[in-house]
Amino acid sequence: MAELEIDPAQIGAYTALLAQQVEASVAKEPGVLMLHAVSLKGNPERIRILEVYASQQDYEAHLQTPHFLKYKRLTADMVKSLNLVNVDPIVMRAK
Repeated sequence: MAELEIDPAQIGAYTALLAQQVEASVAKEPGVLMLHAVSLKGNPERIRILEVYASQQDYEAHLQTPHFLKYKRLTADMVKSLNLVNVDPIVMRAK
């Protein structure tokens, strides 16, 4: 899980780039099982991304893809803080 704080003046540009990166990752990477991005209600600059990969190797491969590296490069000055939280799944379902 990633917890980000984005420069409020750049939130529109950031969310557009995030959407492109999420779409590319899910479409092109078989090991990306799920990427869900949300903002805290009333605080659109506080983003949370839940990421689920088939394996640690798939996560590490994701970090080297051209679309992820482009996203990181283009959003570098938009991200005020980034905290990565390692979690273990307990119950995960989707419909």
